[in-house]
Amino acid sequence: MSISTTTAPTALDPVVEAEQATSAASAAATEAEIVVAGAALGTAPARVAGRGYAVLNAVLALALILVLAPVMLVVAVAVKLDGGPVLFRQKRVGRDGAEFGMLKFRSMVVDAEARLAALAAHNEGSGPLFKMASDPRITRVGGVLRKFSLDELPQLFNVVGGSMALVGPRPALRREVDQYCPLAARRLAVKPGLTGLWQVSGRSDLSWVESIRLDAEYVERWSPALDLAILFRTVGAVLRGGGAY
Repeated sequence: MSISTTTAPTALDPVVEAEQATSAASAAATEAEIVVAGAALGTAPARVAGRGYAVLNAVLALALILVLAPVMLVVAVAVKLDGGPVLFRQKRVGRDGAEFGMLKFRSMVVDAEARLAALAAHNEGSGPLFKMASDPRITRVGGVLRKFSLDELPQLFNVVGGSMALVGPRPALRREVDQYCPLAARRLAVKPGLTGLWQVSGRSDLSWVESIRLDAEYVERWSPALDLAILFRTVGAVLRGGGAY
């Protein structure tokens, strides 16, 4: 991750502040140092949004559903014509380790989970994540949806229901959480989000160490201003489509 050093971050640029703090911490970090750092943070209270902020998230998500309804309808028709169910529902881990059903537009073949074991040797991700830049399970329509994050739009309903927020660490699978070090476990102190700090800072191009440090930095620095800055930067990240697979 490349961070410019020509302009000092200000209070009006909370995303850059968080990115620079993470970049400095990750520069010489080893996996062992990540574990030690996480253990030290484990007892620190997270900055958690109150109930009023959760209601605001739900209202904004509902407004986005209404505005994006035509787009979601077109996507739903495209997925259906590609064969198989439109929606994909999967158990994910949210705040404090509670599981919930996360919604997505289906972007993979119907038996994607059954094919995972056969692809393990081709894993390009790090840590507990499985990533392949050219995953053969992704459908023709799914490739376009993933590039522009359109497959994530149904998670607006998760935000309305309260299991997710607009901004936060991305919700993980239970098998991933079971491998978390203490620093990665900090992600569970807040609600998972539709977008987050590492999504606007490189997405899948980041290493596992960089992504968990960004999420931990988000938990420590959380504020409405940081959420707003991440939301604005999400638009650009989605339109560019970089690091999405």
